[in-house]
Amino acid sequence: MIISMKLHSKPEEIEEVCQRISDFGYKIHTIEGEERVVIAAIGVGDVTPCLESLEAMPQVERAVRISAPYKFVSREFKKERTRIRVNNCEVGGDEFIVMAGPCSVESEKQIMEAAYSVAESGAKVLRGGAFKPRTSPYDFQGMEEDGLKLLRKAREATGLAIVTEVMSDRDVELVAEYSDILQIGARNMQNFALLKRLGTAGRPVMLKRGLSSTIKELLMSAEYIVAHGNKDVMLCERGIRTFETITRNTCDIVAVPVLQELTHLPVVLDPSHATGKRNLVPALSRAGVAIGADALIVEVHPCPEKAVSDGAQSLHLPTFRQMMHDLQPYLELWKQSRLAELAVAV
Repeated sequence: MIISMKLHSKPEEIEEVCQRISDFGYKIHTIEGEERVVIAAIGVGDVTPCLESLEAMPQVERAVRISAPYKFVSREFKKERTRIRVNNCEVGGDEFIVMAGPCSVESEKQIMEAAYSVAESGAKVLRGGAFKPRTSPYDFQGMEEDGLKLLRKAREATGLAIVTEVMSDRDVELVAEYSDILQIGARNMQNFALLKRLGTAGRPVMLKRGLSSTIKELLMSAEYIVAHGNKDVMLCERGIRTFETITRNTCDIVAVPVLQELTHLPVVLDPSHATGKRNLVPALSRAGVAIGADALIVEVHPCPEKAVSDGAQSLHLPTFRQMMHDLQPYLELWKQSRLAELAVAV
């Protein structure tokens, strides 16, 4: 349920409504605006008695059911976009954010060279895997905490925020100590123990869509994180598995505007995993900006030919720099569109 309080309701009036909701056994989540407070009541069972009781309270303006199975992340719960503050930038706001860096942290020289270059090209966030889920148990699994330390060193040197993957609920505290955004890979989208733990991580989360997952399943996984206390979740479309084999995955590009309609959470596009081919990444990046994504996450490596993972889809540093230059006209149109949207909302 969504309960809209009347304008300028007093704290004691809001508390009375919250107590009434609690008496019916529902969990409470509030959003405080400048003039109005909105309360979400989450639980199971028939909500009709609770709705009727709340509607009879004089300080309540409106009480309605949330029809979507995902409650907290739905547009029904929150109309305006969620803005996630990360270091010196904001994902979901009026600036398009680019995250870039190698698939894996391999050495200090490699990650520092990549960090300096992507920062100079205009990226705001450095990506790099310290823990790597690999299909083969014999492939490089990541430098683990040593890799996290190198990422922190790169952040200190460049000012870039850090996004890196966490694979287990046991590692959340460790990864959160070093990074600004916790990435949940496609294979872990429905690792529910991990999702619950992320609710108390104290860091923004980037949740990648599973290889064979529906949009609804992605949103339900995000709901796990938000329902357990973490409102700062961004969704990542990274391609899904289909019958097509010419690309690594099939980019469900229409998922971007669909998600923008269904949820208030920021939407990130990963053109590197969606294609698996570096020559396709710039074109798909332009498409991502044009269709309304909030951010890109791109794999970039100083020497992709020697990369220990995902070299075929990683851009060379000069190619990334050129791609960022070529994105400028699209980013101008994106900003005009976003500002127009904000003006309509006001």
